[in-house]
Amino acid sequence: MPSNASPLRVSSASFANGQPIPQRLSCDGANLSPDLTWSGAPSGTRSYAIVMDDTDTPSDFTHWLVYDLPADTHHLQEGAASASKRLEGASEGLNNFGRAGYGGPCPPGGSAHHYVFRVYALDTDPALPAEEDRQQLEAAIGKHVLAQGILTGTYQRGG
Repeated sequence: MPSNASPLRVSSASFANGQPIPQRLSCDGANLSPDLTWSGAPSGTRSYAIVMDDTDTPSDFTHWLVYDLPADTHHLQEGAASASKRLEGASEGLNNFGRAGYGGPCPPGGSAHHYVFRVYALDTDPALPAEEDRQQLEAAIGKHVLAQGILTGTYQRGG
């Protein structure tokens, strides 16, 4: 994504930036998507996209892809999506678990992994079909990012 994009402010009532992600949002719990709020999108924003990945894996394991979120959306409630519940009013792509929708943190036992939620304000509505993969999403939005923001959480499993 372009490095010259304006910053969005992204926060969560589920966890603070840089802090642990609660178990209920992981594969060890209910596997619920977190609360996400963003602001600061420039005029001309037509839609949003969200990418969540684990940056501590060799290939940035993708946990959640959301796109075609309407421009008037600035908040997703905790549990808006889960492994078995699709997000309303938007499309969700394929994660690296091989299914569409949210797949919470699920690292191997040992050290904590970092999970990055990237929210992109776009000057287009990519109108991609559901269940596209990350490569297809990034190709569709690459030149259309007006602003982006990041929220990072950590998760560590026992054992």
